[in-house]
Amino acid sequence: MQSSSATAITGFGVGLRSCHYRDFLNAPQAADWLEIHTENYMGDGGYDLHVLEVLRQDYPISLHGVGLGLGSASATDAGQEQHLQGLKRLIHRIEPGLVSEHLCWNAVQQHFLNDLLPLPLNNAALQLMCERVDRMQHVLQRQVLIENVSTYVRFATDEMSEAAFMAELSRKTGCGILLDINNLYVNQVNHGESANEAIRIYANLPASTVGEIHLAGHLDAGSCLIDHHGSRVHAEVWKLYKLACQQISYPVPVLIEWDTDIPELHVLIDEANKARQLHAMQLTEAIA
Repeated sequence: MQSSSATAITGFGVGLRSCHYRDFLNAPQAADWLEIHTENYMGDGGYDLHVLEVLRQDYPISLHGVGLGLGSASATDAGQEQHLQGLKRLIHRIEPGLVSEHLCWNAVQQHFLNDLLPLPLNNAALQLMCERVDRMQHVLQRQVLIENVSTYVRFATDEMSEAAFMAELSRKTGCGILLDINNLYVNQVNHGESANEAIRIYANLPASTVGEIHLAGHLDAGSCLIDHHGSRVHAEVWKLYKLACQQISYPVPVLIEWDTDIPELHVLIDEANKARQLHAMQLTEAIA
């Protein structure tokens, strides 16, 4: 179970990046919480971990993993277990409010691929993911969130939509969902899928199943959209976020992701405040 001393994640946060350490250390910032990439802090010391331990005194922390590759069919038990034990130590040290990973694979025949690669959306992959998520939650003794991912291929063996896959994964394992709205839009353009329908499916899940929302920028490469996290949130993604605010009937913490061409911190804070304002507007309209 989650430690009682962990601070709950609420409101609007930003990803903590090393170029902004000094901003956070020097003065309070208008972010309700911070999210870090787990693998950057899994060592037993160093400056990054020191900064995180200082900032956790003032900001709730979310651990967002990018390296576990839960859906890797050939991943060794030893490799998965080593990663989980490192994550468990970090959780004990930091006591985060949320812990998350991705619906993806990243290893084959003992080779690690540094990417979030898409799974076939079929029952065989669902069974594997359920086994891996069950194991992860058992080792960590807490619920985890699984994030929908941006993809550039779909498989002929797909048997369901990504949202239906995620909904069934949550039902079978009790995991929560990290809903990345930019990824929904990227997949809508790349594959002709309905982001609106996906949001409807997520919104109709039991209360609090969606435990976090991500917003980010993407790159138009002509033949497809690329989820590069290197720009402000696009207008079409803001429209989908407004729809999510209208349909999801409970408060969900929201994160602004920005991982490439990282600007000054005030730009991320400005995006978080825009999300805050749009959410407030939807609440006001709902009450009216």
